[in-house]
Amino acid sequence: MAAGGSRGLLRLWLLAAAAGLAAGRAPSCHEVRTAFQLRQIGPLKLVPDVPTAEADLQICQDRAPTCCTKKMEESYQAAVRRERTQSIQALNFELKYMIVGHTTAFQEAFESFLRLAENRTRSLFETAYRPMAKEAAEPVKELFTDISLYILGADTTVENAVLRFFDSLFPLVYSRLINPGITDLSEDYTECLRLTRQDINPFGHYSKNMVTELSKSLWASRMLSQALSLGTEVINTTEHAALTKECSRALVRMQYCPHCQGLTLIRPCVGYCLNVMRGCLASVSELDMQWREYISTLEYLTNEMAASHDLEMALMGIWNSINEAILHAQLNGPQLSATVDKVCGQPKQQEGNLSSGHIVPLKEATEAQTLVLAHASLNNKRREFINYMKRSRTFYASIAERLCDGDLVMRDSSTCWNGEDVVESYTSRVVSSGLKAQINNPELKVRGLDPLISTLIDKLQNFNQLDAEKAKLKLERWASRDAGSGGGRSEELETSGDCDDEDGCQGSGDRIHTADSMEIKRRRYYWSDLRTSSY
Repeated sequence: MAAGGSRGLLRLWLLAAAAGLAAGRAPSCHEVRTAFQLRQIGPLKLVPDVPTAEADLQICQDRAPTCCTKKMEESYQAAVRRERTQSIQALNFELKYMIVGHTTAFQEAFESFLRLAENRTRSLFETAYRPMAKEAAEPVKELFTDISLYILGADTTVENAVLRFFDSLFPLVYSRLINPGITDLSEDYTECLRLTRQDINPFGHYSKNMVTELSKSLWASRMLSQALSLGTEVINTTEHAALTKECSRALVRMQYCPHCQGLTLIRPCVGYCLNVMRGCLASVSELDMQWREYISTLEYLTNEMAASHDLEMALMGIWNSINEAILHAQLNGPQLSATVDKVCGQPKQQEGNLSSGHIVPLKEATEAQTLVLAHASLNNKRREFINYMKRSRTFYASIAERLCDGDLVMRDSSTCWNGEDVVESYTSRVVSSGLKAQINNPELKVRGLDPLISTLIDKLQNFNQLDAEKAKLKLERWASRDAGSGGGRSEELETSGDCDDEDGCQGSGDRIHTADSMEIKRRRYYWSDLRTSSY
């Protein structure tokens, strides 16, 4: 401490003591005790009644009589750690509220869409494919469970989920719709049908199209779910990042060393506060670049979900993709039967006719209303969320300034505390934020990047890079698939071998095949009209 500053404080103290003695009062630490109690720093017994000479102070050292003790310094260090956490939490509150709130809203909306989509798919089987509705319930349930797990970050893919569903669906379609007379559906025969599906592609391009469409939408939803979780982790980690020894000592010197001289109302100079906070938060401020990129990633993902790859529209279209796939298999039933007979043999059968059944329209009114409300609610929350997050791009670059704003520093007063004395202005150099700039910080030494913050930076960097790489790869793959998939309903059946009359492609006297294709086409147009009216 400068000699002039010490002498100035000592003169103030002696003058106050002389005035107290003249008034018949001895020097007192009453104001210090009051502040110590109001701020709940520690037990009052630690505060002396009158100023004394303390030789063992480590932080607030001064030759003048002091109201502080070594035990009080320890309590002050605990207090600044607690106060710093509370200050960061206060700054983080709105940001954390937005991220956690949007995470909850997204999960609730997703679960709502998933239930609606699953119910609609179940209704498809119960109304149009009653012979297999009961057996199809489990594969349908597994499909939507797999989709849910994928979005929540499980180590699986949309392609695996969809193809596993069609593997389970084909034995049912083959034995209940294409050849409803089959009576012996053994485990071996069922497994043969499952494996055969992968070779003969009974569902045409519809199964692949379903993978493509769902991948576009669910990928963005999965990445957004991971992004929200990562954002919450960043906030929680920065709130509870440990203070270094140098930082806690600097904070005590800034906030509580004036108390030792009875100056409980004086506050730090603005520049002094900025130096201390920028030094203490040097590691946290290093999040700035990756946090900005993270916000851009969030904006991209929310735009993706709100554009043509809408999550809700993709989920609600699953039933139509399945219906088209089944109709395609029925139309090509004779060819499929001939190929399956070669690979799996002919099971036992009984004569019978496929009952097309009465097509019962789905209960669309309630579902449509629920979907519209959920869609509107989620879109509103998306806009509110991303608009706020865009405003938080500089959150970690400006965190020191925000902590030094408000009541912590003296802005309108003619005097302030500079760490050593009461002065009219802070004259030391004010460093900028960031780890490199702290080499010139006059108030504390910053030794290096906090390991926890370093891990966070790596996670943000990896996520941002992964997002960009995946987006590029997926866009390329989708473009190639869309270009090569073709769009007509007249796509030829893809099989592993040729099919002719001897194979039974036109039907045989021993086999009862599906009812005529006109009925199947009628169903296709019915469901197509229903899909159009639903949206």
